[in-house]
Amino acid sequence: MSGIRAVTDRTPGADTTAGSLTPAPAIAGLRNAPWDVMALAVVVGAGAGVGSVVFRWCIKTFTRLLSGHTDYSASPGAGNPHVPWLGPYFVLLAPVIGGLLYGPLVNRFAKEARGHGVPEVMLAVAQRGGRISPRVAVVKTLASALTIGSGGSVGREGPIVQIGSALGSTLGRVTRATENRTKLLVACGAAGGIAATFNAPLAGVFFAMELILGTFSAEAFGATVLASVTASIIGRASFGDVAFLTLPAFHVDHLAQYGLFALLGVAAAVVGMGFARFLYLIEDACDWLWRGPEWLRPAVGGLALGLVLLALPQMYGVGYPVLEKATEGGYAVGFLLLLLAGKMLATSLTIGIGGSGGVFAPSLFIGAMLGSAYGIGVHHLIPGTAGAVGAYALIGMGATFAGAARAPITAVVILFELTGEYSIILPLMLAIVLATAISRLLSRDTIYTLKLRRRGIDLEGPAPGAVIGAQQVGAVMEPLPAPLPATSTLADAADLLSLSGHGALPVVADSGEYVGVVTAQAVAEALAEQPDAAPRTIAQLAAPPAPVTPEQPLSQALHALLSAAGTGVPVLDAKRGEPVGWLSHQSALRAVHATT
Repeated sequence: MSGIRAVTDRTPGADTTAGSLTPAPAIAGLRNAPWDVMALAVVVGAGAGVGSVVFRWCIKTFTRLLSGHTDYSASPGAGNPHVPWLGPYFVLLAPVIGGLLYGPLVNRFAKEARGHGVPEVMLAVAQRGGRISPRVAVVKTLASALTIGSGGSVGREGPIVQIGSALGSTLGRVTRATENRTKLLVACGAAGGIAATFNAPLAGVFFAMELILGTFSAEAFGATVLASVTASIIGRASFGDVAFLTLPAFHVDHLAQYGLFALLGVAAAVVGMGFARFLYLIEDACDWLWRGPEWLRPAVGGLALGLVLLALPQMYGVGYPVLEKATEGGYAVGFLLLLLAGKMLATSLTIGIGGSGGVFAPSLFIGAMLGSAYGIGVHHLIPGTAGAVGAYALIGMGATFAGAARAPITAVVILFELTGEYSIILPLMLAIVLATAISRLLSRDTIYTLKLRRRGIDLEGPAPGAVIGAQQVGAVMEPLPAPLPATSTLADAADLLSLSGHGALPVVADSGEYVGVVTAQAVAEALAEQPDAAPRTIAQLAAPPAPVTPEQPLSQALHALLSAAGTGVPVLDAKRGEPVGWLSHQSALRAVHATT
C-alpha cells in the first residue's frame, strides 16, 4: 500500500498486499469523542484477551481428547493412551472425527469461519463497513480448536484475529458506532487477539494496522495499543509472561553473515510465495475432487490428512515443539527439507478439505526449516564465518512470513519480541525487506489477498453494487486548469490560487514539463514564514500527488483524490506523463448522477 488513505477505504489503485504502512488522515469522528473510542478499545481488548484464553483452552482440551497428548508434535509417532490398541495409527481417525464435528458446525452456522480467517476480516474492513456476524466468534473458536486438536496442521493466529474482530464488530453494532469506529474496533479486536495469544503486544498493534487497516493514524495507533495492552495483561495473567516460542540466544558474529542473511531473504521470498501458490493449488484440487455435501467434506478429506500425519507425525497440530527443535539444530538437512515440504502439504490439505486455522504459524514453521537447512549448509561451506545455525532459522521465519504476507513491520516486531535479541535486528530487517521486495516482484497478491481475488473480490476496487467504481477517470475528469509557471512568485501564485476555486493548481517548468501541484495551503504557510526562510518561487513548493491516468478506474483514483491537499488532482497521460485533465471531488460525484 502506498500513499495516504483514510481508514474508511482500503487503498484503491495501490498495492493492497500489506507491503508497507502509510500515514493516513485522522479517522472521521474520533477527534470529536476520543475517550469514547479509547474506552471501547479497552473493552474490545479485554474481550479479545478472554477469547484467546478460551480458545487456547479449547485447543488444549481437544488435543488431549483426540490425541492423548498436550501437544502430539512433541511426541511424534507415539500412541494415543485413550486407544492404546491403535498405536500410532490413531492419526488416521483423529482428523475424520474432528471433521465430523466441525464440518456441520461451520456449514450450518458460519461458513465464513472456514479457512484461515484473516482475508475475511480484511474484506469486512475494506468493503463491508467492518460488519462481522457475532456467530463467527463462537463458531470459529470451536471449529479451529477442533481442527487443530484433531491434527489439522494450521496456526491459531488467523482464528484469534477473526474471533477478536468479530467481538469488536459486535460491540460497534451494539453501541451503534459509526462505520469508521466499527472498522477501528475490528482492528482493535485483531490486535488484542494477536497480543494475548502470542504474548506479543507490539506485534498485535502492527498486525492490525499493517494488514487489517492498512494505514496509520494517531487515533488508530492509540486505540489498538490500548486494546493490545489490555489483552496482553489478561493473556499474561493466564499464560504467564513468556514468549509462545522458546528460542536460544542468537548473535551476529561476522560481518560477512549479512550477505548470507540477504541471500536467505531472497530464498525465503520465493518459498513464501511458493507456499501461497501451493496452498490454493491444493484447495483447487480438493474443490475439483469433492462432489458430496460440504458438511461431510472435512471428514472424508481427513482420511488424506491422516495419511500425511501417519507418514510425518511432526505435522500434527501447530507444531511449535518441532519448530523449536529445528532452531536448536536438532535435525539434519534432508529431514528439515522434508519437514518443510510436509508442512506445506499438511497445511494446504487442512485448509483444502474445509479446516479452520491460520497460515501465520505454518509460515514461521516453513521459514524455520528453510533457515535451519540453509544455516547448516553455509556452516559446512564456510564454518569460520557462518555462525550459529539458529540465527538463520530465526531470520528464515521472519523473511518467509514477510514473503507470504508482505507485512514487513509485523514480521520484524514479532520476531524481535520472541527473542529479545537486539543484535539480530539488523540482519532480520535486511532479510525481511528483501523478502518483501522480491515477493512484490513475483506477485501482486499475498497469501491473504490471493484467497479473495480467487473469489472475484478485489480489495483495490469498489464493493459490489457501489455507485462509484468501474467508471474510467477519463470519462468524468474536467478540463485542466491553467497551470502556474514554476518561476511564479508566492504572491502571484496566491492571487491565482484564490481565483481558481480549486485550492491547488498544476505547475510547469519553462520547458513546459510538468513539475507537480502547488496547494493554497503550501503557499499560505510559506508566506507566513520569515522573509529569509520563504522560497522565492513556487518551484520549491510543487510536489506531484499520486499519479492518476485517464484509463484508471475511478474507484482507484479516489485514493489519490482523497489524500490530496487541494480539491483535485491532475490526470496524467499514461505514456508522456503530462497532465491532460483534472479530477475533482465534484467530477467524481457527477459520476454518481450519471449512473442513477
